[in-house]
Amino acid sequence: MSTTYAVIMAGGSGTRFWPVSRAASPKQLVRIIGETTMIQATVIRLMPLISADRILIITTAQLAVETRRQLPMLKPEQVIAEPVGRDTAACVALAGLIVERLSPGATMIMLPADQVIEPADSFQKALAAGVAVAEQGRLVTYGIVPRHPATGYGYLALGESHPPVDGIRVSAVSRFVEKPDLDRAKAYLAAGNFRWNSGIFTWRTDVVLRELAVHCGWLTEALKPVAAAYGSARFDAVLAEVYGPLKKVSIDYALMEHAKDVAAVEGDFAWDDVGSWDALPAHLAADASGTISRGETIAVGCSDCLLFSEPGAPLVAAANCHGLTIVATKDAILVVPRGEGQAVKQVVDELAKRGRKDLL
Repeated sequence: MSTTYAVIMAGGSGTRFWPVSRAASPKQLVRIIGETTMIQATVIRLMPLISADRILIITTAQLAVETRRQLPMLKPEQVIAEPVGRDTAACVALAGLIVERLSPGATMIMLPADQVIEPADSFQKALAAGVAVAEQGRLVTYGIVPRHPATGYGYLALGESHPPVDGIRVSAVSRFVEKPDLDRAKAYLAAGNFRWNSGIFTWRTDVVLRELAVHCGWLTEALKPVAAAYGSARFDAVLAEVYGPLKKVSIDYALMEHAKDVAAVEGDFAWDDVGSWDALPAHLAADASGTISRGETIAVGCSDCLLFSEPGAPLVAAANCHGLTIVATKDAILVVPRGEGQAVKQVVDELAKRGRKDLL
């Protein structure tokens, strides 16, 4: 792993975790699960395999200062601040060009900053297997065995099997599938050859840059001057000049759905992209009534509730409530039925319409 880099994508807004997650402190930078923030947990999971000097973070200009503060083991230049968000394809191309400049032909793991993955050693074993497969010249993604017919995840359809690596199953990816409706998700589970798309990738930089040049050459050409300026005083100015005009496009759409040699390493670990408050019951302990309490809370006669009060927020007291999520911060309170956490984004959209930037 001495020539392997990790690039963490950390520019998300985490709107479905409002009011704890805000534009200036989205979910990857706050402590929602466990004793660390999600980005800190991501770095900690990587460091047994990859030293701190080979970890890069790509985030936004607004979040760069706090990201650097939370990750003192990284040098400031290892946290790269996008001036505007341009989705994951631009992030991959930028990272690939920079890593290729630092270490030509290096292997690069790309992963989001806001996933919950356990246990760490199984995750690390899967990453090591993915590196071995990527070194053969394949584009690698990681498929998670579905635990239920999820409609909030994309899926991978697996094709023929490749030789396993250290006992870990490796298969060709026959196609990428968008988030399905419930009936289709149930059919995927029944078929047995579909996996959740983890959004984690591994590839050699020369391979992914070659493939990007074939399928969206406009992107790599545009970003070459940025990579050339990396490490210099000109970097931020060149990045700002080049990044603004780029089109927003995801790496799945720009590359992975078109590439011919994509392999999936099966992840034998619990994985959750923690997309909303509804995801927390799987990770936080509940009382006998199924109620989860975090922070200063009181639950009397409640069942199947999530009560969350961040430090410094008012006491959350609930009596005879059933199936509710109640979240308090210093300046806002959210109440939403359990199971409808995706609707929180509608609240954020409404706040934006009302011009309440102070709450976003």
